[in-house]
Amino acid sequence: MANFALLYRPRTLDEVVGQEHLLSPTAPLRNLIENDALQHSFFYGPPGVGKTTLARIIAEKLDRPFYELNATTLKVDELRSIFKQYIQALRKPLIFVDEVHRLSRTQQEVLLPFMERYDALIIGASTENPYFSLTAAMRSRSLLFEFKPLMREDLSRMLEIVVEKERLDVDDAARDYLLDSSGGDMRAMLNLLEAAAVIDGAITVERLRQLRPAALHDGSNSSDTHYNLISAMIKSMRGSDIDAALYWMARLIVGGEPPEFIARRMVIFASEDIGNANPNALGIAVDTMNAVSRIGYPEARIILSQCCVYLASSPKSNAAYVAVNRAVKAVEKGDLQPVPKHLRSPDHPGYLYPHDFGGWVQQSYLEKPLKFYESKRVGYEKRLDEWIEKIKAGS
Repeated sequence: MANFALLYRPRTLDEVVGQEHLLSPTAPLRNLIENDALQHSFFYGPPGVGKTTLARIIAEKLDRPFYELNATTLKVDELRSIFKQYIQALRKPLIFVDEVHRLSRTQQEVLLPFMERYDALIIGASTENPYFSLTAAMRSRSLLFEFKPLMREDLSRMLEIVVEKERLDVDDAARDYLLDSSGGDMRAMLNLLEAAAVIDGAITVERLRQLRPAALHDGSNSSDTHYNLISAMIKSMRGSDIDAALYWMARLIVGGEPPEFIARRMVIFASEDIGNANPNALGIAVDTMNAVSRIGYPEARIILSQCCVYLASSPKSNAAYVAVNRAVKAVEKGDLQPVPKHLRSPDHPGYLYPHDFGGWVQQSYLEKPLKFYESKRVGYEKRLDEWIEKIKAGS
């Protein structure tokens, strides 16, 4: 039996499933491709959503030699050898680098001059935002495009095509499980379907659960599961309703939600909704995330429960969350202050070293004052307020 993911991989832009924000007729990326004006680009998003497929389609459409590399095994000599082949060529190659966030600084430095001269079109892909790992020089020469998880209807459209062409017998419950457990990952859905088809022509949900006991990645895009359930759990913890939070968490667990996903959401909650009202909450949530990643179900449910009860019982404050949102919004609106001269280096003569003045001294840290943080004076925040008041009072 042929590999479904490869056999049914899109070959043209019109065949790509999902990513309408990038590939609709009026989308900027689509227009750049159609006009052969695409610059060096980095694609990031979850696995199985079409990043590699699109790179191959672009190479085919632009009639460019295609090289598919992986940053984890990429050798500098290999790069130089590819570029050397096309020094005199009219059509430069498209070099696709997967796991691009793992490029070392040396590898990036080797790429830079070739990117500058456009000796090749460089496209990188990553499940993480690569801009946090790329140098400023790489970022300035590139465009960044985010790929979204495929929606249930996107997966369903491809599933129907494959089921019909392969003449598979898939009951309704099995179809739902294929769609809901794949986490928006087309490749994962087709691989599961293929594995089940090899075992038995009649594909049932029981067989699928034997092959994939739990949902992948961040779970399903189904409106009835995953997002609604995790939202209900978070809101119940925010409202300090322990039993409701445990119930919604149990629904996620029984539904096969990965424990790592539940724990990650708890980590976010601990900072966003509890914050400095109980600083210990973040540490406990992080410990929970680390523990469940090593232990897994069924015991992971106990660790999740302990953390859930603790978070729901903690005093709540979103002061830090609100403050950073205000700060980011100010920067995005263009409030870009220069760094004051006395703060630009530790040995600047105008800088007053607080430790030389008992721990605090009056001096300006902004060209003009800004106010983002407002304490809720909840829980441990009261203690922090007292500390900052005493520090500035010199006591």
